[in-house]
Amino acid sequence: MKQPSSGTRLLQGAFILGLAAIISKIIGAFQKIPLQNLGGDGVFGIYNTVYPLYMLIITLAAAGLPLAVSKFVAEQQALGQWGESRRIIRISSLLLAGFGSITAIGMYASAPWIASLIGNQHVIPSIRAASLALLCVPLMTGLRGYFQGMQQMLPTAISQVVEQMVRVTVMIVVLLWLIRHEASLETVAAGAMLGSVAGGCAGLAVMLAFVYWHRRKERREHTERLADGETLYASSERLKHTHHSDTGQLMYAAGDRKSGRSNAEWVRTLLIYAIPVCLGSLAVPLMNLVDTFTVPRLLQGEGLDEVQTMVSFGIYNRGLPLVQLVTMLATSLSVLFIPAMAEARLKGGPEAVRQQAGTALRWFWLIGLAASAGLAVLADPINRMLYGDAAGTEALRYMALTAAGSTVSIIAAALLQGLGAVRAPAFSMLAAAGVKVLLNVMLVPALGISGAAIAGAAAYMLAAGLNVALLARLTAMRPAPGAVLAKPALVIAAMSLAALGMAWAAEAVLGGVGIAATHRLAAMGVSLLGIAAGAAVFVLAVARTGLLTAAELAALPKLGPRLAGLLRRLRVLR
Repeated sequence: MKQPSSGTRLLQGAFILGLAAIISKIIGAFQKIPLQNLGGDGVFGIYNTVYPLYMLIITLAAAGLPLAVSKFVAEQQALGQWGESRRIIRISSLLLAGFGSITAIGMYASAPWIASLIGNQHVIPSIRAASLALLCVPLMTGLRGYFQGMQQMLPTAISQVVEQMVRVTVMIVVLLWLIRHEASLETVAAGAMLGSVAGGCAGLAVMLAFVYWHRRKERREHTERLADGETLYASSERLKHTHHSDTGQLMYAAGDRKSGRSNAEWVRTLLIYAIPVCLGSLAVPLMNLVDTFTVPRLLQGEGLDEVQTMVSFGIYNRGLPLVQLVTMLATSLSVLFIPAMAEARLKGGPEAVRQQAGTALRWFWLIGLAASAGLAVLADPINRMLYGDAAGTEALRYMALTAAGSTVSIIAAALLQGLGAVRAPAFSMLAAAGVKVLLNVMLVPALGISGAAIAGAAAYMLAAGLNVALLARLTAMRPAPGAVLAKPALVIAAMSLAALGMAWAAEAVLGGVGIAATHRLAAMGVSLLGIAAGAAVFVLAVARTGLLTAAELAALPKLGPRLAGLLRRLRVLR
């Protein structure tokens, strides 16, 4: 049977991993909605206070070392040194297990101190519950890196989906059980956090099962080679270059040759590669952590007690799953542009790079604006549909504005990485985090949670502006004001009016038949009709204004030609 080429395996692996990432991120984004519905805004607030801290520590473990494992395992596999690749995963597994155990103990023991920094003692049980996940999640990520280094993406994909499904299932079951037994606010929140522990353990179990199956397959293939009379000695060509004088000695098998590095040298090599990658990946978790350590304390400074603070913080975070859904889409699509930019730079020259960058930025700018405007104008019915009431609708409208900045920031970062500027996006996000701290201090005392939402929108727009400015300088890109501001403004205005008009009409019809717009099912109908009307007008408007052309859409990597053909058949594009 003909084996697939390396390029084909890479594309298949990328598709599998990308699909699993989208599924797991959708599950992860929407798991917060039943959490709020079942536990209430107080539980929701505690969970969203602790979760960014947990994600920061997970990023420390999962961002750098697994990527280093993937890189060096791939190199050793290419050299035929399978024994070395197994040694790498053994060493990295010990490092990750040790790191996870130490940080779990440290996080558990320091929970009261962390709570004092946050300014709320109700978060202590949740911090301690989250710490337990560190016993298994770092090791799981290292094993994923091992299989990715061998270009086997299916184990990672399956473990990601299983991890999220178990996490959400356990969270809901524990929530229902604790609520039935009338547990306290902090106990219910800690129980919800146990979902992350269960999910991490399930993901690790999946990876260990794949390791077991992989080792069995290796042993079976080894036995078959022996039965077929294949030799495990080094080839005669390699023997010519050895320094062994005793040719009668048994040499290493080709698959068990060693690179000459000691275990200590491998540790040093892995860490030297992993630490810079890890530091660069900390920018986004740090941005999310800003609210954890500033907003609750600032709210308490305005006279709220600890429980009221967590309730307000939970209301503030209602818009987060919706914004994360938009950024998830941007993140998933952005990976297409990194290789596309690299190819354009090598084959097409500066003009191809400018065209690729300009098209990508314009489209993600439009997508981000549409998401921000749509969520802002439909904030009231969407809030009622998802969370049962209209609390925090104003803050949700302001948080919706972060979708535009974060979407452009993500795609601009991917384009910069495709051009080789891998560190600049991290510095932009760090600068944005500093601005977020400053604006939180200035705005939260005056505006409450709405001030924190405004600060987030401004900070992400700053990150987007810095990334786009650098990208424009590197590519000599000079976007036309009409394409950047005037035409998008017309499109978004038309889309917003359509969504708002449909929402008002739906509310009037429902009111005429005696169904109040505040009813949850009514809010769902209003929201979905408004979204459908806005989306239809958006597509028509971008086509009529020339912001979308068939040629530009077809030039987008991978999916562009198919989308262009579909829209031509629907007579939306000329």
